[in-house]
Amino acid sequence: MGVEARILEIRDIERIRKEMAGIGVSPEGILIMASKAVHRVVKLTGVPIRAAILIKQEMLAKGGEAALPEAVARLSVERTDVIMAGTLRQYENVLASLKRQPFGLKEIACSIERALHNYGARRSIDLECGRHRLHLGERTYIMGILNVTPDSFSDGGLYLDTDAAVAHARALVADGADIIDVGGESTRPGAQPVPCEEELARVIPVIERIREEIPVPISIDTYKAEVARQAIRAGAGIINDISALRMDPDLGRVAAEHDVPVVLMHMQGEPRTMQADPRYKCVVSEVISFLREAEDRAVSCGIRPERIIVDPGIGFGKLLEHNLEILRRLREFTVLGHPILVGTSRKSFIASMVGRSLDERDDGTLATVALAVAGGADIVRVHDVKRAVRAARIADAILREGERNEER
Repeated sequence: MGVEARILEIRDIERIRKEMAGIGVSPEGILIMASKAVHRVVKLTGVPIRAAILIKQEMLAKGGEAALPEAVARLSVERTDVIMAGTLRQYENVLASLKRQPFGLKEIACSIERALHNYGARRSIDLECGRHRLHLGERTYIMGILNVTPDSFSDGGLYLDTDAAVAHARALVADGADIIDVGGESTRPGAQPVPCEEELARVIPVIERIREEIPVPISIDTYKAEVARQAIRAGAGIINDISALRMDPDLGRVAAEHDVPVVLMHMQGEPRTMQADPRYKCVVSEVISFLREAEDRAVSCGIRPERIIVDPGIGFGKLLEHNLEILRRLREFTVLGHPILVGTSRKSFIASMVGRSLDERDDGTLATVALAVAGGADIVRVHDVKRAVRAARIADAILREGERNEER
């Protein structure tokens, strides 16, 4: 039999260490060689031209590559984007050199270092949510949707009655929901705002009952500070804000005061207008930049970084191609270094591909759940919890080496 060649898909350093150990490479050899087998492509934006030229020189000197636009050679721009390509070992050597150089290169090197460190990582994080704690990193958590609204696109009007809402929350938890996300205002495209008093009247009785009767973390889906404040007093332990602290400047202070996790979601525009004409030059880059700014805004309000969850905002100010691109490249959002929440459930981009009925949308949702898990999602927000739990457990079993997530 002749020599057989195959390609190893190496996404992280642990995989190559395992492969090398499998053929008998010594521990010393693995330590030396592993970082040479993991390749990364890094894109920098807005780099001062002199810094960009030095980055290219350092990458070439260390055996890597750096692509610059023609305008840099003509010295016709002050700032530029840079695409770097190299192994982790090459980046280690380049970054060590850049940290000793001028033109802001130390700060740029630290930014690259953080991105390389965060990318693709599934770190263990203990997320305190009121009386409850989520151990993120062990598996994917399922957030069950409970809309206490008359006009939500999927289940509007079904759970306006408090007893019906609590019964549905109990059913979601029985199906495997780890978190119940309670919302009193629809944020579907074209939705009209709801007065604060009306939103409170819808959600507070439901949250109080869930806290008393169901041992599960509660999330309040709101962008209003007063609703969040009273919901936390009633028993909510997470704030899920579609506006990323933009629509009510006091919401960040409420989250910081109560020290609860906050979900910062990307949205272009507002619910009433967000689907009118959404446009992006590069949707992934723009959403990541938005979420970095949202993180800075949160921290400036006093929210601890370890309390931040990010959500790319599938369906919020995005066309079909934008939603698919985000899901396709979801792993890139791991550079932010925060847990990722993804909400695709029954949204119109799924209906546009597979059909309008709820069953058809739920089937499509399951595909997006599995792909979100593969892309690094820590939490998925869904209507049909039972089927989403099964999809997530199977995806976890495939992706998270060393763990056993089989249904028993």
